[in-house]
Amino acid sequence: MLLADTAVPAWSWNLIGDFQQMWAYPFMVNAFRAGAITAVVSAVVGWFVVLRRQTFAAHTVSTVAFPGAAGAVLLGVSAVYGYFALCVAAALVIAALRGSGDHEESALTGTVQAFLLASGFLFIALYKGLLEGPQTILFGTFLGITSTQVTVLAGVGIGVLAVLALIGRPLLFASIDPQVAAGRGVPVRALSVLFLVLLGAATAEASQITGTLLVFALMVIPAATAQTLTARPGLSLALAVLLAFAATWLGLTAAYYSPYPLGFFVTSFAFAGYVVARGVHALHTIRGRIKPSLPAKEVAA
Repeated sequence: MLLADTAVPAWSWNLIGDFQQMWAYPFMVNAFRAGAITAVVSAVVGWFVVLRRQTFAAHTVSTVAFPGAAGAVLLGVSAVYGYFALCVAAALVIAALRGSGDHEESALTGTVQAFLLASGFLFIALYKGLLEGPQTILFGTFLGITSTQVTVLAGVGIGVLAVLALIGRPLLFASIDPQVAAGRGVPVRALSVLFLVLLGAATAEASQITGTLLVFALMVIPAATAQTLTARPGLSLALAVLLAFAATWLGLTAAYYSPYPLGFFVTSFAFAGYVVARGVHALHTIRGRIKPSLPAKEVAA
């Protein structure tokens, strides 16, 4: 369901007044709270996803969130349970497949992913509820987010961040050079499994804001943008959080004042930041190639 199915609020360019208008509705206050939690958790987990080159795993987990939510709705329970159940289950399956070759793992994961996605559409077809159900699950919505959902998101988010804080240093070591880390006694395999479980929980969180098709964008684009701008781990991680937070809140604001899905705006703002970052990186690369050549030309002259 979209807010503009009835009437679209008007943006007045009075920032204080516009935000007061939005936050006069409890569901919008909950949406901004949930968005903030989701942005922080997604950015931190996504930073490790990009660093570890596990974007395919993140895409798979985000895709299976759709049949999880659809199946839960069909069974008459909250979609939240479906999000978490199937996302974490998919993460465990991917972890179990890590022992096989890359080609075999990708083929099997892709096959299961396609089957589960088709199953999600079947569950939606069997469900006799609201027609906008598939759109809400796939592309996200800020309507109907309750205080209970915000509390659940906060609890899961705190848990995910707490575990990452505990395993952050060895996980970073294992992500950069797993062979050397294993030789130093770091439990690389156990860290990989635990991280995939955290990825499943973070994906289930973000799916409730951006939708299952676009959660991948919120988790990967801010982290990729930050790592494009700087190679310093601490700075790029903080920058990823800032970019994800900005994209989510800007997306919520734009979705409130327009008839279009929330997930589209969140993804668009995040992608715009990535394009700018790539442009800045390209300019620095060009300048770096030009400057060293100047002394040589002067000497030749």
